[in-house]
Amino acid sequence: MEGRDVVVINQPLLPHRFEILRLKNHRQTADAIKTMIIRGAGTIGATAGYGFAQAWLEGADLDEAYQTLVTTRPTAADLKHALDRVRANATNAKQAVAVAEAIADEYVERALKIAKAGLPLIKNGSRVLTHCNAGWLALEDWGSATAPIYLAHRKGRKVFVWVDETRPRCQGANLTSWELLQEGVPHKIIPDNAAGFFMRRGEIDLCIVGADRIAANGDAANKVGTYTKAVLARENGIPFYVAAPAPTFDMKCKSGDSIPIEERSEDEVHYVSGCTERGKIERVRISHPDARAANPAFDVTSAKYITGFITEFGIIKPGEVKKRFSK
Repeated sequence: MEGRDVVVINQPLLPHRFEILRLKNHRQTADAIKTMIIRGAGTIGATAGYGFAQAWLEGADLDEAYQTLVTTRPTAADLKHALDRVRANATNAKQAVAVAEAIADEYVERALKIAKAGLPLIKNGSRVLTHCNAGWLALEDWGSATAPIYLAHRKGRKVFVWVDETRPRCQGANLTSWELLQEGVPHKIIPDNAAGFFMRRGEIDLCIVGADRIAANGDAANKVGTYTKAVLARENGIPFYVAAPAPTFDMKCKSGDSIPIEERSEDEVHYVSGCTERGKIERVRISHPDARAANPAFDVTSAKYITGFITEFGIIKPGEVKKRFSK
């Protein structure tokens, strides 16, 4: 945050263009979260905290500002966690900014601890499957699912990543691959439906994904398509891990059935965006004009398919979640 501005990367332009946006007020910040200019549970949480601090600085109606921000992405637990923390611990604008900054700084610390906790899982020569983007665009500096990968790579271990493209918004193809290129980590983008092919051939050693909300029983909501990969991993005897910081765990949700699933615009399915040979970013329709589409943004992976959660407190089994995170 600089002055009253929340400064973010315009993620939908990646990997073709890098652009910094300055969000001038809490409504612009809310819109950036809702339209996925920024995304990823941790980044959503940190940005929402700053957005609520903006509302304090603006002298806005705080109840209205809270509702504007909290309804932007209903599945992500970190969003409400950050907003509630700022609201509970600030009595003036200066305190609100300080709490928001503390939340953002803590996410960096949490991510590094996740990296260290998951490092033993990444052996020399490991081949890891990811889904969506749970890198440093989604959780500051290290990411969640990518954190152990980045740390292993920086320590000189050979690691290869299979990157699910993650339709319909293609966060894997657009964002995770871009991050891995910046880090120098060898990888290949694959169609979402190709993961089973590589699993059956023995070319995937483990899966690590992020999460947007984890229920008390260990069920986890993540980008749609995660459940499919978890079931495939079980069938092929491949460990399946979910990496997430403490604010992603929601003990008020008894199970995955209680997690709200965001339904996004049909247009995300009907259209794709890309860079033309002339270097222009354009959007084209891939379906018939009269076709309809369903677009759930997330699905829920049952705890029975999850080998463990990689957290800042170490690796936790699904059956240990309630005991570890209940107050």
